[in-house]
Amino acid sequence: MADIPLVFTVILVYFSQMQGSSAVTPVFVQKGDDVILNLTEADDLENRAVFWNFTDKSSNEESVLVKWHPRTEPEVSPGYRGRIEFPVNRCCVKLKNLQETDNGVYTGRVMGSVGLISSTEYNVTVQDPVSPVKLTVDSVSSSSDSCNLTVTCSTQDSHISSTFTCNTKTCSQEGGERSEVTTSGASLRVYLVNDSITCNHSNQIITLTSLCLFPSAFCFSS
Repeated sequence: MADIPLVFTVILVYFSQMQGSSAVTPVFVQKGDDVILNLTEADDLENRAVFWNFTDKSSNEESVLVKWHPRTEPEVSPGYRGRIEFPVNRCCVKLKNLQETDNGVYTGRVMGSVGLISSTEYNVTVQDPVSPVKLTVDSVSSSSDSCNLTVTCSTQDSHISSTFTCNTKTCSQEGGERSEVTTSGASLRVYLVNDSITCNHSNQIITLTSLCLFPSAFCFSS
């Protein structure tokens, strides 16, 4: 009979964890910037324990960022001292000066007397700004009423080329829009919009667009 309360407690905590779980929210941060992560459960936090953990993407190792027991000051792990702030008491944490080593899943847990009340997860990805992009004309072949124009859209680590066919009224892109993922994980695209050729380089935090190129300036200039 002595084992029954223990088994009951384990089952109760398990179901509390199931009820308190939530979907992982993706967050993209530019390298060197700060990010604020909020708890979904923000009621009566002064009387509840709050824990923030970090799971590294590369090693899958989990570490504790903060332990905050009721009516006490937060206990910040040594590796995060000076890098964590608490803008609104226990409701959120602010992580400062994020680097690639901060890529991972951040989990905030609110604990009560019966176990887990809520769990909030953020999948944080730290990205460098994308490099500048350049659009250049490689070749032009034209007649009195049509023109073929080949261009290259390039960055410091990647490039794509595309050919456009134009007449005096409109242009079309051979094979449609061209795009590829660069070695840094960004997207490089060259496409036609309103009869102008555009090249852009983007990731989830920033987009750099080259100046639009108008084929008529190369094809039918007198």
